[in-house]
Amino acid sequence: MQALDSYIDSNRDRFLSELLDLLRIPSVSADPVYKADVVRCAEEVKKRMLEAGLEKVEVCPTAGHPIVYGEKILDPSKPTVLVYGHYDVQPADPVELWHSGPFDPVIKGGMIYARGSADDKGQFYMHIKAVEVMMKSGGLPCNVKVMIEGEEEVGSKNLGVFVKANKERLKADVVLISDTAMIANDVPSINTGLRGLSYVEVEVTGPNRDLHSGVYGGAVSNPINALCEMIASLHDADRRVTIPGFYDTVNELSNAERKALAEAPFDEEAYMKDLDINAVRGEKGYSTEERSSIRPTLDVNGIWGGYIGEGAKTVLPSKAFAKLSMRLVPNQKSEAITKLFQDHFVRIAPPGVKVVVKPHHGGEAAVTPIDSAAYQAASKAMEETFGKKPIPTRGGGSIPIVALFEEELGLKTVLFGFGLDSDNIHSPNEKYGVFNYFQGIRTIPRFFHHFAAQESER
Repeated sequence: MQALDSYIDSNRDRFLSELLDLLRIPSVSADPVYKADVVRCAEEVKKRMLEAGLEKVEVCPTAGHPIVYGEKILDPSKPTVLVYGHYDVQPADPVELWHSGPFDPVIKGGMIYARGSADDKGQFYMHIKAVEVMMKSGGLPCNVKVMIEGEEEVGSKNLGVFVKANKERLKADVVLISDTAMIANDVPSINTGLRGLSYVEVEVTGPNRDLHSGVYGGAVSNPINALCEMIASLHDADRRVTIPGFYDTVNELSNAERKALAEAPFDEEAYMKDLDINAVRGEKGYSTEERSSIRPTLDVNGIWGGYIGEGAKTVLPSKAFAKLSMRLVPNQKSEAITKLFQDHFVRIAPPGVKVVVKPHHGGEAAVTPIDSAAYQAASKAMEETFGKKPIPTRGGGSIPIVALFEEELGLKTVLFGFGLDSDNIHSPNEKYGVFNYFQGIRTIPRFFHHFAAQESER
Protein backbone atom coordinates (compact mmCIF):
# COMPACT_ATOMS: atom_id res chain seq x y z
CA MET A 1 0.00 0.00 0.00
CA GLN A 2 3.03 2.29 0.22
CA ALA A 3 3.05 2.82 -3.56
CA LEU A 4 -0.66 3.59 -3.44
CA ASP A 5 -0.27 6.23 -0.72
CA SER A 6 2.74 7.72 -2.50
CA TYR A 7 0.75 8.10 -5.74
CA ILE A 8 -2.06 9.85 -3.88
CA ASP A 9 0.35 12.26 -2.20
CA SER A 10 2.07 13.14 -5.47
CA ASN A 11 -1.27 13.83 -7.20
CA ARG A 12 -3.03 15.53 -4.31
CA ASP A 13 -3.40 18.96 -5.92
CA ARG A 14 -4.77 17.50 -9.16
CA PHE A 15 -7.27 15.27 -7.35
CA LEU A 16 -8.57 18.28 -5.46
CA SER A 17 -8.67 20.53 -8.52
CA GLU A 18 -10.68 17.98 -10.49
CA LEU A 19 -13.29 17.75 -7.74
CA LEU A 20 -13.62 21.54 -7.61
CA ASP A 21 -14.20 21.59 -11.38
CA LEU A 22 -17.00 19.05 -10.97
CA LEU A 23 -18.57 21.11 -8.19
CA ARG A 24 -18.72 24.16 -10.44
CA ILE A 25 -21.35 22.47 -12.62
CA PRO A 26 -24.85 23.23 -11.22
CA SER A 27 -26.31 19.78 -11.87
CA VAL A 28 -29.63 20.41 -10.08
CA SER A 29 -31.92 17.58 -11.15
CA ALA A 30 -35.13 19.01 -9.66
CA ASP A 31 -35.16 22.21 -11.73
CA PRO A 32 -35.62 22.02 -15.54
CA VAL A 33 -33.65 25.25 -15.83
CA TYR A 34 -30.50 23.22 -15.14
CA LYS A 35 -31.20 20.39 -17.59
CA ALA A 36 -28.27 21.31 -19.86
CA ASP A 37 -25.96 21.55 -16.85
CA VAL A 38 -27.01 18.08 -15.71
CA VAL A 39 -26.08 16.69 -19.14
CA ARG A 40 -22.80 18.64 -19.06
CA CYS A 41 -21.99 17.13 -15.69
CA ALA A 42 -22.69 13.62 -17.00
CA GLU A 43 -20.24 14.23 -19.85
CA GLU A 44 -17.62 15.47 -17.38
CA VAL A 45 -18.07 12.34 -15.26
CA LYS A 46 -17.63 10.21 -18.39
CA LYS A 47 -14.40 12.05 -19.21
CA ARG A 48 -13.00 11.51 -15.70
CA MET A 49 -13.95 7.84 -15.70
CA LEU A 50 -12.09 7.30 -18.97
CA GLU A 51 -9.05 9.14 -17.63
CA ALA A 52 -9.07 6.90 -14.55
CA GLY A 53 -8.77 3.81 -16.72
CA LEU A 54 -12.33 2.54 -16.92
CA GLU A 55 -13.54 1.05 -20.20
CA LYS A 56 -16.86 0.87 -22.09
CA VAL A 57 -17.72 4.22 -20.55
CA GLU A 58 -20.92 5.76 -21.87
CA VAL A 59 -23.56 8.31 -21.02
CA CYS A 60 -26.77 6.27 -21.05
CA PRO A 61 -29.94 8.23 -21.81
CA THR A 62 -33.10 7.67 -19.78
CA ALA A 63 -36.56 9.21 -19.84
CA GLY A 64 -35.07 11.78 -17.45
CA HIS A 65 -31.44 12.59 -16.69
CA PRO A 66 -28.67 10.30 -18.00
CA ILE A 67 -26.74 7.58 -16.19
CA VAL A 68 -22.97 7.28 -16.64
CA TYR A 69 -21.62 3.74 -16.74
CA GLY A 70 -18.12 2.30 -17.08
CA GLU A 71 -16.25 -0.85 -16.10
CA LYS A 72 -12.90 -2.59 -15.90
CA ILE A 73 -13.15 -6.36 -16.20
CA LEU A 74 -9.83 -8.07 -15.56
CA ASP A 75 -11.02 -11.64 -15.34
CA PRO A 76 -14.65 -12.84 -15.21
CA SER A 77 -13.63 -15.39 -12.57
CA LYS A 78 -12.55 -12.63 -10.18
CA PRO A 79 -15.04 -10.95 -7.82
CA THR A 80 -16.79 -7.82 -9.09
CA VAL A 81 -17.62 -4.64 -7.18
CA LEU A 82 -20.44 -2.42 -8.45
CA VAL A 83 -19.91 1.20 -7.38
CA TYR A 84 -22.95 3.47 -7.29
CA GLY A 85 -23.13 7.23 -6.82
CA HIS A 86 -25.01 10.27 -8.10
CA TYR A 87 -23.81 13.43 -9.79
CA ASP A 88 -27.06 15.39 -9.39
CA VAL A 89 -27.42 17.80 -6.49
CA GLN A 90 -30.09 19.51 -4.43
CA PRO A 91 -31.24 23.06 -5.28
CA ALA A 92 -29.06 25.69 -3.59
CA ASP A 93 -31.97 27.70 -2.17
CA PRO A 94 -31.97 29.86 -0.14
CA VAL A 95 -28.91 31.20 -1.96
CA GLU A 96 -28.70 34.32 0.23
CA LEU A 97 -27.73 32.18 3.23
CA TRP A 98 -24.58 30.84 1.58
CA HIS A 99 -21.28 32.35 2.72
CA SER A 100 -19.92 31.82 -0.79
CA GLY A 101 -21.44 30.88 -4.11
CA PRO A 102 -22.99 27.38 -3.98
CA PHE A 103 -21.35 26.55 -7.31
CA ASP A 104 -18.16 28.54 -6.70
CA PRO A 105 -16.31 26.05 -4.48
CA VAL A 106 -13.94 27.43 -1.88
CA ILE A 107 -11.76 25.71 0.71
CA LYS A 108 -11.85 27.22 4.20
CA GLY A 109 -10.60 25.62 7.40
CA GLY A 110 -9.97 22.32 5.64
CA MET A 111 -13.54 22.17 4.31
CA ILE A 112 -14.72 22.28 0.69
CA TYR A 113 -17.79 24.53 0.56
CA ALA A 114 -20.10 23.90 -2.42
CA ARG A 115 -23.41 22.30 -3.26
CA GLY A 116 -22.79 18.61 -3.84
CA SER A 117 -19.41 18.55 -2.09
CA ALA A 118 -20.54 15.86 0.37
CA ASP A 119 -23.76 14.77 -1.36
CA ASP A 120 -22.54 13.16 -3.50
CA LYS A 121 -19.88 14.49 -5.87
CA GLY A 122 -17.08 14.50 -3.32
CA GLN A 123 -17.96 10.98 -2.23
CA PHE A 124 -18.53 9.27 -5.58
CA TYR A 125 -15.46 10.96 -7.07
CA MET A 126 -13.34 9.26 -4.39
CA HIS A 127 -14.14 5.98 -6.14
CA ILE A 128 -13.09 7.23 -9.57
CA LYS A 129 -9.81 8.45 -8.12
CA ALA A 130 -9.40 5.19 -6.19
CA VAL A 131 -9.70 3.28 -9.48
CA GLU A 132 -6.98 5.49 -10.97
CA VAL A 133 -4.80 4.99 -7.92
CA MET A 134 -5.13 1.21 -8.10
CA MET A 135 -4.50 1.16 -11.85
CA LYS A 136 -1.31 3.20 -11.40
CA SER A 137 -0.10 1.37 -8.28
CA GLY A 138 -0.10 -2.31 -9.02
CA GLY A 139 -3.45 -2.84 -10.70
CA LEU A 140 -6.99 -3.63 -9.68
CA PRO A 141 -7.31 -6.72 -7.48
CA CYS A 142 -10.83 -7.44 -8.77
CA ASN A 143 -13.30 -6.28 -11.40
CA VAL A 144 -15.11 -2.98 -11.00
CA LYS A 145 -18.26 -1.53 -12.51
CA VAL A 146 -19.20 2.09 -11.89
CA MET A 147 -22.70 3.53 -12.30
CA ILE A 148 -23.26 7.22 -11.51
CA GLU A 149 -26.82 8.49 -11.96
CA GLY A 150 -28.39 11.94 -12.29
CA GLU A 151 -31.75 11.58 -10.52
CA GLU A 152 -31.07 10.48 -6.95
CA GLU A 153 -32.23 13.79 -5.51
CA VAL A 154 -35.59 13.43 -7.29
CA GLY A 155 -36.29 9.80 -6.45
CA SER A 156 -34.22 7.81 -8.99
CA LYS A 157 -37.37 7.33 -11.06
CA ASN A 158 -35.57 5.99 -14.13
CA LEU A 159 -32.82 4.03 -12.39
CA GLY A 160 -35.12 1.07 -11.79
CA VAL A 161 -35.91 0.90 -15.50
CA PHE A 162 -32.19 0.99 -16.34
CA VAL A 163 -31.30 -1.67 -13.77
CA LYS A 164 -34.04 -4.05 -14.95
CA ALA A 165 -32.91 -3.62 -18.56
CA ASN A 166 -29.21 -4.13 -17.73
CA LYS A 167 -29.14 -6.97 -15.20
CA GLU A 168 -26.40 -8.86 -17.04
CA ARG A 169 -24.23 -5.77 -17.46
CA LEU A 170 -24.61 -4.90 -13.77
CA LYS A 171 -23.93 -8.40 -12.51
CA ALA A 172 -21.60 -8.20 -9.49
CA ASP A 173 -20.85 -9.60 -6.05
CA VAL A 174 -21.52 -6.50 -3.96
CA VAL A 175 -22.58 -2.87 -4.30
CA LEU A 176 -20.36 -0.18 -2.80
CA ILE A 177 -21.92 3.22 -2.05
CA SER A 178 -20.36 6.31 -0.49
CA ASP A 179 -23.33 8.57 0.24
CA THR A 180 -23.57 8.36 4.01
CA ALA A 181 -21.81 9.75 7.08
CA MET A 182 -19.47 8.59 9.85
CA ILE A 183 -19.83 9.42 13.52
CA ALA A 184 -16.70 11.62 13.50
CA ASN A 185 -13.30 11.84 11.86
CA ASP A 186 -11.77 10.17 14.91
CA VAL A 187 -14.69 7.73 15.36
CA PRO A 188 -15.07 5.85 12.07
CA SER A 189 -18.32 4.01 11.45
CA ILE A 190 -20.13 2.09 8.75
CA ASN A 191 -23.82 2.58 8.16
CA THR A 192 -25.74 -0.69 8.28
CA GLY A 193 -29.27 0.52 7.73
CA LEU A 194 -31.32 3.23 6.05
CA ARG A 195 -34.88 4.41 6.38
CA GLY A 196 -37.35 4.37 3.53
CA LEU A 197 -39.25 7.39 2.23
CA SER A 198 -42.70 8.56 1.20
CA TYR A 199 -42.79 12.12 -0.17
CA VAL A 200 -46.05 13.91 -0.92
CA GLU A 201 -47.39 17.35 -1.79
CA VAL A 202 -50.78 18.55 -0.57
CA GLU A 203 -53.03 21.27 -1.96
CA VAL A 204 -55.88 22.76 0.06
CA THR A 205 -58.42 24.92 -1.81
CA GLY A 206 -61.05 27.15 -0.24
CA PRO A 207 -62.85 29.92 -2.14
CA ASN A 208 -62.51 30.16 -5.90
CA ARG A 209 -60.31 33.29 -5.65
CA ASP A 210 -58.26 35.28 -3.14
CA LEU A 211 -60.56 37.34 -0.93
CA HIS A 212 -60.37 40.54 1.13
CA SER A 213 -59.75 39.35 4.68
CA GLY A 214 -61.84 42.15 6.11
CA VAL A 215 -64.89 41.51 3.96
CA TYR A 216 -64.76 37.69 4.12
CA GLY A 217 -62.56 36.89 7.13
CA GLY A 218 -64.39 34.83 9.74
CA ALA A 219 -67.11 33.77 7.31
CA VAL A 220 -65.34 31.25 5.06
CA SER A 221 -62.60 28.67 5.59
CA ASN A 222 -59.09 30.00 5.20
CA PRO A 223 -57.05 27.26 3.42
CA ILE A 224 -53.86 28.19 5.28
CA ASN A 225 -55.61 27.95 8.64
CA ALA A 226 -57.16 24.66 7.60
CA LEU A 227 -53.84 23.27 6.37
CA CYS A 228 -52.10 24.21 9.62
CA GLU A 229 -54.84 22.54 11.68
CA MET A 230 -54.62 19.38 9.60
CA ILE A 231 -50.84 19.19 9.83
CA ALA A 232 -50.92 19.83 13.58
CA SER A 233 -53.29 16.89 14.00
CA LEU A 234 -50.83 14.47 12.41
CA HIS A 235 -48.96 14.05 15.74
CA ASP A 236 -50.34 13.36 19.19
CA ALA A 237 -49.00 14.63 22.53
CA ASP A 238 -46.37 11.86 22.53
CA ARG A 239 -45.19 12.91 19.04
CA ARG A 240 -46.52 9.72 17.50
CA VAL A 241 -48.00 9.89 14.01
CA THR A 242 -51.81 9.71 14.18
CA ILE A 243 -52.49 8.23 10.75
CA PRO A 244 -54.45 4.98 11.34
CA GLY A 245 -52.33 1.96 10.42
CA PHE A 246 -49.08 3.94 10.22
CA TYR A 247 -47.28 1.73 12.79
CA ASP A 248 -48.96 -1.59 11.93
CA THR A 249 -45.92 -3.09 10.15
CA VAL A 250 -43.13 -1.29 12.02
CA ASN A 251 -40.27 -3.61 12.91
CA GLU A 252 -39.66 -3.04 16.63
CA LEU A 253 -36.05 -3.61 17.70
CA SER A 254 -35.34 -5.79 20.70
CA ASN A 255 -33.85 -4.36 23.88
CA ALA A 256 -30.56 -6.07 23.00
CA GLU A 257 -30.51 -4.43 19.56
CA ARG A 258 -31.33 -1.03 21.04
CA LYS A 259 -28.58 -1.48 23.62
CA ALA A 260 -26.05 -2.31 20.89
CA LEU A 261 -26.99 0.80 18.91
CA ALA A 262 -26.67 2.93 22.05
CA GLU A 263 -23.01 1.97 22.35
CA ALA A 264 -22.14 4.43 19.57
CA PRO A 265 -20.84 7.63 21.19
CA PHE A 266 -23.34 10.50 21.23
CA ASP A 267 -23.16 13.82 23.06
CA GLU A 268 -26.65 15.32 23.24
CA GLU A 269 -25.44 18.63 24.63
CA ALA A 270 -22.97 19.02 21.75
CA TYR A 271 -25.74 17.99 19.35
CA MET A 272 -28.02 20.77 20.62
CA LYS A 273 -25.21 23.30 20.67
CA ASP A 274 -24.31 22.55 17.06
CA LEU A 275 -27.94 23.14 16.02
CA ASP A 276 -28.41 26.11 18.38
CA ILE A 277 -31.49 24.58 20.04
CA ASN A 278 -32.32 24.35 23.73
CA ALA A 279 -34.11 21.00 23.65
CA VAL A 280 -34.62 17.88 21.56
CA ARG A 281 -38.11 16.68 20.71
CA GLY A 282 -39.53 13.49 19.29
CA GLU A 283 -41.45 10.30 19.87
CA LYS A 284 -41.84 9.49 23.56
CA GLY A 285 -39.91 6.50 24.83
CA TYR A 286 -36.99 6.73 22.40
CA SER A 287 -33.59 8.38 22.49
CA THR A 288 -32.50 11.09 20.09
CA GLU A 289 -30.37 8.63 18.12
CA GLU A 290 -33.26 6.16 17.89
CA ARG A 291 -35.72 8.82 16.78
CA SER A 292 -33.43 9.77 13.92
CA SER A 293 -32.60 6.24 12.75
CA ILE A 294 -34.84 3.33 13.76
CA ARG A 295 -38.21 5.09 14.16
CA PRO A 296 -40.58 6.30 11.43
CA THR A 297 -41.28 10.03 11.17
CA LEU A 298 -43.49 12.58 9.47
CA ASP A 299 -42.21 16.08 8.76
CA VAL A 300 -43.27 19.16 6.82
CA ASN A 301 -40.56 20.11 4.32
CA GLY A 302 -42.21 23.23 2.95
CA ILE A 303 -45.44 25.20 3.36
CA TRP A 304 -46.77 28.19 1.46
CA GLY A 305 -49.83 30.18 0.36
CA GLY A 306 -51.28 33.66 0.35
CA TYR A 307 -49.15 36.78 0.27
CA ILE A 308 -45.48 36.49 1.28
CA GLY A 309 -44.01 39.55 -0.41
CA GLU A 310 -42.76 42.77 1.18
CA GLY A 311 -45.18 44.79 3.25
CA ALA A 312 -48.78 43.82 3.96
CA LYS A 313 -51.64 42.53 1.86
CA THR A 314 -54.78 41.62 3.78
CA VAL A 315 -55.76 38.63 1.71
CA LEU A 316 -57.65 35.46 2.49
CA PRO A 317 -56.00 33.04 0.05
CA SER A 318 -57.73 30.65 -2.30
CA LYS A 319 -55.09 27.94 -1.90
CA ALA A 320 -52.44 26.65 0.50
CA PHE A 321 -49.75 24.05 -0.13
CA ALA A 322 -47.29 21.89 1.76
CA LYS A 323 -44.69 19.23 1.04
CA LEU A 324 -44.25 16.44 3.55
CA SER A 325 -41.89 13.50 3.91
CA MET A 326 -42.29 10.34 5.93
CA ARG A 327 -39.17 8.37 6.82
CA LEU A 328 -39.96 4.69 7.06
CA VAL A 329 -38.43 1.68 8.78
CA PRO A 330 -38.14 -1.97 7.67
CA ASN A 331 -41.48 -3.61 6.78
CA GLN A 332 -43.20 -0.28 6.12
CA LYS A 333 -43.87 -0.13 2.36
CA SER A 334 -43.70 3.31 0.80
CA GLU A 335 -46.71 2.87 -1.50
CA ALA A 336 -48.87 1.58 1.33
CA ILE A 337 -47.87 4.43 3.65
CA THR A 338 -48.49 6.99 0.90
CA LYS A 339 -52.01 5.58 0.43
CA LEU A 340 -52.67 5.67 4.19
CA PHE A 341 -51.58 9.32 4.29
CA GLN A 342 -53.61 10.21 1.22
CA ASP A 343 -56.83 8.70 2.56
CA HIS A 344 -56.35 10.15 6.04
CA PHE A 345 -55.48 13.68 4.95
CA VAL A 346 -58.52 13.90 2.66
CA ARG A 347 -60.71 12.48 5.43
CA ILE A 348 -59.67 15.08 8.05
CA ALA A 349 -60.30 18.11 5.84
CA PRO A 350 -62.58 20.60 7.65
CA PRO A 351 -65.75 21.91 6.00
CA GLY A 352 -65.29 24.55 3.32
CA VAL A 353 -62.06 23.25 1.74
CA LYS A 354 -61.09 20.62 -0.83
CA VAL A 355 -57.90 18.59 -0.53
CA VAL A 356 -55.67 16.98 -3.15
CA VAL A 357 -52.67 14.80 -2.22
CA LYS A 358 -50.02 14.33 -4.92
CA PRO A 359 -47.51 11.52 -4.32
CA HIS A 360 -43.99 12.44 -5.47
CA HIS A 361 -41.52 9.63 -4.87
CA GLY A 362 -40.55 7.04 -2.31
CA GLY A 363 -38.42 4.05 -1.52
CA GLU A 364 -37.97 1.21 0.91
CA ALA A 365 -35.88 0.89 4.05
CA ALA A 366 -32.86 -1.38 3.96
CA VAL A 367 -30.64 -3.19 6.45
CA THR A 368 -27.22 -4.48 5.41
CA PRO A 369 -25.42 -7.43 7.04
CA ILE A 370 -22.28 -7.00 9.15
CA ASP A 371 -21.15 -10.62 8.84
CA SER A 372 -20.58 -10.54 5.07
CA ALA A 373 -17.15 -10.69 3.42
CA ALA A 374 -17.77 -7.24 1.95
CA TYR A 375 -18.58 -5.63 5.30
CA GLN A 376 -15.56 -7.27 6.91
CA ALA A 377 -13.36 -6.00 4.07
CA ALA A 378 -14.70 -2.48 4.58
CA SER A 379 -14.14 -2.73 8.32
CA LYS A 380 -10.53 -3.87 7.88
CA ALA A 381 -9.86 -1.12 5.32
CA MET A 382 -11.15 1.60 7.65
CA GLU A 383 -9.27 0.20 10.61
CA GLU A 384 -6.04 0.47 8.60
CA THR A 385 -6.53 4.08 7.52
CA PHE A 386 -8.22 5.44 10.67
CA GLY A 387 -6.36 3.34 13.22
CA LYS A 388 -9.65 2.24 14.80
CA LYS A 389 -12.19 -0.44 14.04
CA PRO A 390 -15.34 1.23 12.68
CA ILE A 391 -18.60 1.08 14.63
CA PRO A 392 -21.72 -0.25 12.85
CA THR A 393 -24.50 2.36 12.96
CA ARG A 394 -28.01 2.88 11.59
CA GLY A 395 -28.71 5.96 9.46
CA GLY A 396 -31.83 8.07 9.23
CA GLY A 397 -31.57 9.04 5.58
CA SER A 398 -32.91 7.22 2.56
CA ILE A 399 -31.16 5.71 -0.45
CA PRO A 400 -34.05 3.87 -2.14
CA ILE A 401 -31.80 2.14 -4.66
CA VAL A 402 -30.26 -0.04 -1.91
CA ALA A 403 -33.51 -2.01 -1.73
CA LEU A 404 -33.76 -1.87 -5.53
CA PHE A 405 -30.32 -3.46 -5.97
CA GLU A 406 -31.26 -6.27 -3.61
CA GLU A 407 -34.61 -6.89 -5.30
CA GLU A 408 -33.46 -6.69 -8.92
CA LEU A 409 -29.81 -7.80 -8.76
CA GLY A 410 -29.81 -9.91 -5.60
CA LEU A 411 -26.95 -7.82 -4.23
CA LYS A 412 -26.25 -6.55 -0.74
CA THR A 413 -24.70 -3.12 -0.28
CA VAL A 414 -21.87 -1.75 1.82
CA LEU A 415 -22.57 1.87 2.77
CA PHE A 416 -19.01 3.16 2.75
CA GLY A 417 -19.60 6.84 3.56
CA PHE A 418 -16.93 9.31 4.65
CA GLY A 419 -19.08 12.38 5.29
CA LEU A 420 -20.24 13.83 8.60
CA ASP A 421 -23.72 14.75 9.83
CA SER A 422 -22.42 18.33 10.20
CA ASP A 423 -21.71 18.63 6.45
CA ASN A 424 -24.93 20.63 5.87
CA ILE A 425 -26.16 18.42 3.06
CA HIS A 426 -29.43 19.75 1.57
CA SER A 427 -28.75 23.03 3.40
CA PRO A 428 -26.88 26.27 2.69
CA ASN A 429 -23.10 26.07 3.10
CA GLU A 430 -22.81 22.38 2.34
CA LYS A 431 -19.24 21.27 2.99
CA TYR A 432 -16.97 18.24 2.82
CA GLY A 433 -13.64 17.80 4.56
CA VAL A 434 -10.47 17.68 2.50
CA PHE A 435 -9.34 15.08 5.05
CA ASN A 436 -12.44 12.99 4.40
CA TYR A 437 -12.02 13.19 0.63
CA PHE A 438 -8.46 11.89 0.68
CA GLN A 439 -9.17 9.43 3.46
CA GLY A 440 -11.79 7.89 1.20
CA ILE A 441 -9.35 7.68 -1.70
CA ARG A 442 -6.88 5.89 0.60
CA THR A 443 -9.44 3.53 2.12
CA ILE A 444 -11.39 2.36 -0.95
CA PRO A 445 -8.41 0.56 -2.58
CA ARG A 446 -7.80 -1.26 0.69
CA PHE A 447 -11.41 -2.45 0.59
CA PHE A 448 -10.81 -3.85 -2.90
CA HIS A 449 -7.70 -5.73 -1.78
CA HIS A 450 -9.34 -7.21 1.32
CA PHE A 451 -12.52 -8.12 -0.57
CA ALA A 452 -10.58 -9.83 -3.37
CA ALA A 453 -8.48 -11.77 -0.84
CA GLN A 454 -11.50 -12.89 1.18
CA GLU A 455 -13.44 -13.93 -1.90
CA SER A 456 -10.50 -15.98 -3.20
CA GLU A 457 -10.42 -17.90 0.09
CA ARG A 458 -14.07 -18.90 -0.14
